Amino acid sequence: MQSLQEIANGINAEAHNFDVGQLQKIRKRIQKLKRLPSNQLFDHRTVFEEWGWHYGGRKELQFNIGIEGSELRYGVAFSLSCSQSLPTIDVLIPKISLFNEYMSEFGDNFSDLRMWHFEGKRSFDYMPSPISQENVREGLFIFLGGKQDLTKISYQLVLETLDRLLPLYLYTENQTTSENKSKEASYFNFTPGCTKKLSNTSGTIAEKELNIRLRHNDIQLKLYEKLAEAHGVESVGTEIQCTNGSIDLVVKSGDNLWFYEIKTASPAKACIRQALGQILEYAYWPECKRPEKLIIVGPNAATTLEQSYIETLRCEFRLPIEYAVISA
Repeated sequence: MQSLQEIANGINAEAHNFDVGQLQKIRKRIQKLKRLPSNQLFDHRTVFEEWGWHYGGRKELQFNIGIEGSELRYGVAFSLSCSQSLPTIDVLIPKISLFNEYMSEFGDNFSDLRMWHFEGKRSFDYMPSPISQENVREGLFIFLGGKQDLTKISYQLVLETLDRLLPLYLYTENQTTSENKSKEASYFNFTPGCTKKLSNTSGTIAEKELNIRLRHNDIQLKLYEKLAEAHGVESVGTEIQCTNGSIDLVVKSGDNLWFYEIKTASPAKACIRQALGQILEYAYWPECKRPEKLIIVGPNAATTLEQSYIETLRCEFRLPIEYAVISA
């Protein structure tokens, strides 16, 4: 079995392909440091036998890895145990408040992950949520992330998860001031191509049914291939960054844009409910790029009632919304 340092080395070796691999450069910019704190995501100075965190993470929402029995945990954490490098938890309390703000608005994005806390003994796993006031006290360790079997670690999945948690880290570092939001109001960066992600094809039937993230990846790839064939690879892109997040897929049709939001729920009604707020915000936030079409994608066909609901949104509210099916 690999040691945690060996696992950290494996993560570091592939981190350059991910945004989180630039963490120390991001920290240098945020904190206006004169030099780079470390060249590694997980520095040997803060990786120990059973747990580790990014260098500098004691006073931050830390990117954290650890060994729990036969599993590797990976994600973000607040460590509220005081030490020489953290004499008081006061510096973390405002960051926990920002964590809670972010989770109140975007916590559903992490529904495939789990939270737990430790104080003398480990709590049960629970759904990602804001941190309760009673858990903001010295001595607690609070974690949000995923787990994998130590004997078959996918570093790509580890880094994909840490990438998804990076916006949360940035929010806790107060990198979304009103000034920054104003400057980014019209941000939209179309890049053609399909982001390479883990697929669900090698899992068991149970794993395929339960792993929302991998099913999402499979639908996204199938959708990309279908649209790239129809419109050309230069006109289709995935994970397109905009002011309010990352759009699952965008098609450029001449001067027009089509936004696609993918959901994996079984009934189309649930997919529509989950996607509607997101896709409307991507489309209609002030000064954002206005798309010609908004397409919600799910794995199953819409019923007559669900089709009628979409038609009501189109006719009564003049929303250019559609529902499409791509099976997982």
